[in-house]
Amino acid sequence: MSWVSLFLPPWSSRAPSLLLLVMVGRDVGLRVGLEGVQTSMCSRLGLRVEEFNQGQDGDVVIGGLFNLHYQVPGIDQEFIKPPFYNPCTGLEAEILKAVYAMEFAVEEINRNPLILPGVKLNYRILDDCGLHPWVLHGAFSLVGGERESCTLYALLSSGGPSVPLIIGGASSTTAMILSRTLASLSVPVISYLASCPCLSDRHRFPNFFRTIPSDVYQAKTMARLAILFNWTWIGAVIANNDYGRLAIQAFQEEIEGSGVCLAFSEFLNRETFEEDARRAASIIEHSTARVILIFTWHRNVRELFLQLAKRNVTDRQFLASEAWSTSKDILQDVAILKVASGVLGVAIRSARIPGFKSFLQGLKPSNRPGDLLLQEFWEKEFECSLSMTLSNSQSLSDNSTTNISPASHATRSPLAATLSLCTGRETLEGVQNIFTDTAHLRAAYNTYLAVYAAAHALHSFLSCPDKDRSPRDNSSTCSSPYNITQNELLEHLNKVNFTTPNGEEFFFQGADIPAAYDLVNWKTSPDGSLKLVLIGRVDGLELHLNQTSIQWTTGSNQVPISVCSASCPPGTRRANRKGEPVCCFDCIPCTDGEVSNETGSHQCRRCPVEFWSNPGNTACIPRKVDFLSFNETMGIVLTTGAVSGVVVTTVVFVIFLCYHNTPVVRANNSELSFLLLLSLKLCFLCALVFIGRPSVWSCRLQQAAFGISFVLCVSCLQVKTIVVLAAFRSARPGAGGLMKWFGPGQQRGSVCFFTSIQVIICTIWLSLSPPIPHRDLGFQGSKVNLECAMSSVVGFAVVLGYIGFLACLCLLLAFLARKLPDNFNEAKFITFSMLIFCAVWVAFVPAYISSPGKYSVAVEIFAILASSYGLLLCIFAPKCFIILLRPERNTKKQLMGR
Repeated sequence: MSWVSLFLPPWSSRAPSLLLLVMVGRDVGLRVGLEGVQTSMCSRLGLRVEEFNQGQDGDVVIGGLFNLHYQVPGIDQEFIKPPFYNPCTGLEAEILKAVYAMEFAVEEINRNPLILPGVKLNYRILDDCGLHPWVLHGAFSLVGGERESCTLYALLSSGGPSVPLIIGGASSTTAMILSRTLASLSVPVISYLASCPCLSDRHRFPNFFRTIPSDVYQAKTMARLAILFNWTWIGAVIANNDYGRLAIQAFQEEIEGSGVCLAFSEFLNRETFEEDARRAASIIEHSTARVILIFTWHRNVRELFLQLAKRNVTDRQFLASEAWSTSKDILQDVAILKVASGVLGVAIRSARIPGFKSFLQGLKPSNRPGDLLLQEFWEKEFECSLSMTLSNSQSLSDNSTTNISPASHATRSPLAATLSLCTGRETLEGVQNIFTDTAHLRAAYNTYLAVYAAAHALHSFLSCPDKDRSPRDNSSTCSSPYNITQNELLEHLNKVNFTTPNGEEFFFQGADIPAAYDLVNWKTSPDGSLKLVLIGRVDGLELHLNQTSIQWTTGSNQVPISVCSASCPPGTRRANRKGEPVCCFDCIPCTDGEVSNETGSHQCRRCPVEFWSNPGNTACIPRKVDFLSFNETMGIVLTTGAVSGVVVTTVVFVIFLCYHNTPVVRANNSELSFLLLLSLKLCFLCALVFIGRPSVWSCRLQQAAFGISFVLCVSCLQVKTIVVLAAFRSARPGAGGLMKWFGPGQQRGSVCFFTSIQVIICTIWLSLSPPIPHRDLGFQGSKVNLECAMSSVVGFAVVLGYIGFLACLCLLLAFLARKLPDNFNEAKFITFSMLIFCAVWVAFVPAYISSPGKYSVAVEIFAILASSYGLLLCIFAPKCFIILLRPERNTKKQLMGR
């Protein structure tokens, strides 16, 4: 293996192996070899790391790596010489404020006699510009205790690292590089902004800590907001790095099973973010998703919003991650005002640092001649040149031990040649900008906490366990601050638990701190500008949100709707569309007998047997009891038919009674005729028993009345037929005694005999297994059919069979008498009536069996009325016609003539 392979870039998998070999090979030859390679590598990469160091040397110096500039330089690759990095530009005011928060915290700790008494704490801060090679070089420079550009050899040759821990890692990737690089040396790394969930793995990153919650909690919070506001169709624009990919993964895990779907996921790359922003803006414009989740850096978001503003897309609701939810650059950009209005975001927990505002306002370049970062900020803020001051400062630096590169100095002051000189009376008091805004400190407060965590860990490590030591002894430590063991410092850092100056309890849970966020909303001010408003907080996974104070992208308090398919209303169920996400579905109405009483039901619920669905299929209601009643149309028609039959029969009875001495009445056996009219009246009346609510007695009475009245009626016809046949047979020679067997007594006896058989059958049937009222639930409908259930079908069949037997016998006898004299046509009429009777009851059987519910009762009533009317009309209508309209034919001569 060549020595050069040891110096692979930090993103290489071999980077951790570098320090392993460094720790193992501490011999002189290895050092000499590495020294030569180091010099070659630094020359090849052109590493320039700016240093911020206003403090004096202390007993313990903590390191800081900050991404103070955001405009990444290009790499000079002309392929005729080794690549060279140009200096970074674009000072990040928010990160600069975090740097001063670190200085402020160190000074505050040094003034506090309860923390590290007798030990002076100091700091050394480097700008890594977010470039991975610079991050690695800065880590070596801090841990090695050297101030030159490339100091890896110093790490090997020094007696021990002068910086026991590093506060840094503005991004998750940077934090990974630092943790993996310094893990072999057990140097703790405390990050103030690295939020990747992967960094919580103590096996992979045993020396990593952070004062910002893991993105898992942020993603879960945003998922819960989506669920809370019923946003089921969400688009996502995410950074194409660990921050974006792992955050969206946590978001998807949280929404799983909640009915929330991602309409699309678009990635933005840092190198091609302008092109990616145009593509993402086009997708957002044409998507049906009205809520867009954005996990990326605020400068990418600004470019995306500019592209949306060009397309006039102003009706999207944006969910912001903490990386841009508090960005003043976007808030103050007038070009994207309409697009950004109403943003709802999760922000880093904010807090105040007492005295920090006064500290910032008191900063002046004249008081800090070596502070190049303040000088750069000062020139940009007041638009004046500090070139003379810088020259003087540089001269002072050359005569002192402060290490500031002149080349770097020149690049930090591009305005010096074009702007007028500063007057020296400029001050930050009264200036309102990102740098001086201390109302809601986020990254700065995280840095502040990181310094305090480091100080308390050092305090615990250096504190003397001897309780008998005199309190007057200023030296209250047993371990030397100049000989700090990183392994032990790691152990004390894991056990850190203290109360911050703000009164909050602080401790680490592995690498993390308990989750805490602010919920913010971008509201439109009366002057038309956007302002950041705190609308809630998140503690752990508990949301504390004031929903009524939210201003949405529509400018109102109405929650936006973002769904692929509108929620199915009650009475319907969801049916997923084939090949589409579960959020896209159709609404299918519930079938009769099934209900869904909730919005968005996945299935319909069948009603209990005693219930049925209402017209909207939203609730189960008790089934209505259904039976053939007197109030409904069918009942009224049948009742009218039965009553009419009774009336007609009564009229005929009266006519026969009035003309009982006429030949027509007497020739037709007036006694049997009156009995037949009475039985027909009973037949019509028994039909009324079938109408109305079934009861125990009505069920028994209707079948008994039906069976007995019809047997009585058919028996009368049968006896009349027999009498007719006997009368004509007796006229033959030798048959004179035939009529004595069919006298009035025998006729009455025969009718009673035939009827008594039916009475016996009905008595046995009703005694053993009578019909009973029954609620028929088998018929699926909104009604329960209340009917008289035949407990014994055999009994009913015997009753009908006996009636059918008598009817067939009567029809046969009437058929035999069909050739009687025309003027005496009683047998002919009986034949016609029995044909109608038999036809009706033959058709009744299949119609009765196939008719559901109350319609079977109606069929039976219709059969009763039809057969009764057939008998009444066929037998008595011709006689009444002669009696009333042809009285001249109502004579004995007419009846006896052929």
